[in-house]
Amino acid sequence: MLNHRLVPKHEILSSEEALEILTKYNITVNEMPQIKLNDPAIKDFKPSEGDIVKITRENPSTGKSFYYRVVVEG
Repeated sequence: MLNHRLVPKHEILSSEEALEILTKYNITVNEMPQIKLNDPAIKDFKPSEGDIVKITRENPSTGKSFYYRVVVEG
């Protein structure tokens, strides 16, 4: 994983966590924003196509925000 102050925390969700997110937001994997398989921020995790990545961004004004991306070949 990249260890730089400008790169937010990235993590691969388990199958159960991914299902919770899809259910919570009532979406399918095809409706999610994408992140490339070879993205430098996740390549060390050795992700598979279809994995869901949780990105945690911190802001002093608003606190933590969570973003989700599905891994696609690229």
